[in-house]
Amino acid sequence: MSAETAAAPASLKRQLGLYALDFGAPIALYYVLHGAGVSNIVALSAGAVIPACSAAVGAITSRRVDAVAILVLASFVVSIAASLVTHNARFLLAKDGLITAVWGLWFFASLRAHWPAAYEFARPLMEGRRSFAPCSWDTVWIEQPQFGRIWRASTAVWGIAMLVDAVIRVVMSYSLPVHTVPALGGVLWPVTFLVIQVVTNVHYHRSGLYQLLGARWVRNA
Repeated sequence: MSAETAAAPASLKRQLGLYALDFGAPIALYYVLHGAGVSNIVALSAGAVIPACSAAVGAITSRRVDAVAILVLASFVVSIAASLVTHNARFLLAKDGLITAVWGLWFFASLRAHWPAAYEFARPLMEGRRSFAPCSWDTVWIEQPQFGRIWRASTAVWGIAMLVDAVIRVVMSYSLPVHTVPALGGVLWPVTFLVIQVVTNVHYHRSGLYQLLGARWVRNA
């Protein structure tokens, strides 16, 4: 097993921990402060500070300019400022929709890159796993044009799902009671992720991705 493969589970656990911090902590903090009688604007603003700081720390530690991180930070600043100026907490609720929209557009933008976003995310988790034949994804990418098409289609699915998620969040932010939106927004994250996983895995099976990677369960079927 390669060092990259061995590090993949640790990397995944780290990412899940960061997601829990970025999405779970603000929701929990909002309901704690809201229950203590703090206004919606202050409670939501306090929760927004957590992922904003996380994004800032990530940008600093990576020591590189990350356009997505900058857009996320800007959305936090703008939404907090707009809510404070207008005394309308719904700007803060809608910011999550803006963030998922940014991610959706980033997935679509990556379709023009050499390697699309879905490929970049999946490679560290899948390449070199024992359930697949030993092969380099670079080699498969060059020798099998279908491989690239599969990952570009998967990336488009992610982009569409993120944009649909964003629309749902904005609609919820302006149509539902303020105190119900954070909880519903938190539930929407795993639902969106589950739908994406189901759709992309069906796509992988039908398009022959696992055959290209020499999956053991396919060869033994």
